[in-house]
Amino acid sequence: MTTENNEKCPSLGVVEFLPDTTFRAVIENAPLVSIDLVVRNATGMVLLGRRINRPAQGSWFVPGGRVRKNEYLSQAFSRLAKEELGITCKIEDAVYLGLYEHFYQDSIYTKGSVEVSTHYIVNCFEVRLDFLNKSFPIDQHNQYSWFSESELLVSPDVHMHTKWYFERDRGFK
Repeated sequence: MTTENNEKCPSLGVVEFLPDTTFRAVIENAPLVSIDLVVRNATGMVLLGRRINRPAQGSWFVPGGRVRKNEYLSQAFSRLAKEELGITCKIEDAVYLGLYEHFYQDSIYTKGSVEVSTHYIVNCFEVRLDFLNKSFPIDQHNQYSWFSESELLVSPDVHMHTKWYFERDRGFK
């Protein structure tokens, strides 16, 4: 179902959050669809945040997040730009980098020896921002830093899935 103006389907609405037990069942049984944002500044540096939550906890990672049920990609893109970066940005202002698959051994439900893996189908977009320094939301990342491509590719603290966005032939286009 599509609409001319990309607004949410009035009969369906956008589901905000699933109950915890339902969301765990989804993670255990299905891939999640998400959007990642490769953010570059005017000098070409890439913004990464240190992840607070599983999966990829403690790693430097690009901003991004899940697409919600009944949410158009364009809506999810704008919501994630606001939530993850504190900015207003439209999908039309971005360059599509491709489709990627991320597999993790853990999830937000991994506790002690109980492991629940996570599988993401990721749509990656690149956006350019005109600033070097700005304070960013700290809900998903507790620290931010600008990296050159060469720095992030060799850093052991940058997650491999982030590195894939800068290596050729890693995604599906």
